[in-house]
Amino acid sequence: VFLVDLKNGELKLRPVSFTNESCYLPPLRHPAVTSFSDNLDSESIQYLVHGGKTPNNEVSQKLYIISMPSSVNKKITLCCSEKDLVGDIPEARYGHSIHVVHSRGKKAVMIFGGRSYVPLHLRTTEKWNSVVDCQPFVYLIDLQFGCSTMHAIKEIQDGVSFHVSISHNDTVYIIGGHSLENNLRSPNVYKINVDLLLGSPAITCNVLQCRLSFSSSIVTSTGPDEFFIVGGYESDSQKKMTCHKVLISNNNIEFEDVETPEWTGEIKHSKT
Repeated sequence: VFLVDLKNGELKLRPVSFTNESCYLPPLRHPAVTSFSDNLDSESIQYLVHGGKTPNNEVSQKLYIISMPSSVNKKITLCCSEKDLVGDIPEARYGHSIHVVHSRGKKAVMIFGGRSYVPLHLRTTEKWNSVVDCQPFVYLIDLQFGCSTMHAIKEIQDGVSFHVSISHNDTVYIIGGHSLENNLRSPNVYKINVDLLLGSPAITCNVLQCRLSFSSSIVTSTGPDEFFIVGGYESDSQKKMTCHKVLISNNNIEFEDVETPEWTGEIKHSKT
């Protein structure tokens, strides 16, 4: 793990160590990662890491919490702990998304999408390592008690993996992604609202149309209500070379084209 600093237009990597109390965090491919703080005004940020492929090509179902207990003499030290879950535990997966949503003064962790291996009882010798999209269920986790509940959404019928997702207060936008079953990159945007009512949460979904369809893109926040999407694929053989700004205002989402950088030949011609 490295801390990445951007100074004077240069990226600098600073090594990070873990406390003796930390659990083992394996190197993971395509896990779901998000950041959050205990309260909106806190500068103490923690990170959630869920799922991903392990070095021996197994798929993880573990949820890790990473915090920064101290920073002495510019040395970054992290603490990693594994969170035990009960209830409807999300199956092992990768290529999914995780977010923290805030509603009615409470917060919950939302997990959606991803891929996993075909269940053991359905595997054959020829397709032992075949993967399938996970069912399009929404999982909500109470981070304090580790209680997980599963919620089906009638508006989403197909599994979605390697999508872009953006959270804003009590709402998560699912953008793009790839469905294995129909080999489709959908132009739909799924606007999922989470209302953390006392007792049982209420989840609603609105399907919005978008002129973009892509998968495996990168999204980053450039402001409280502004995000930037770059990279990814428009099809199996066509990389996404355009960049887009995402604006969220008045409970609405908009996409704007932005000027594309002069990509290097390495980026233009590489397969990934």
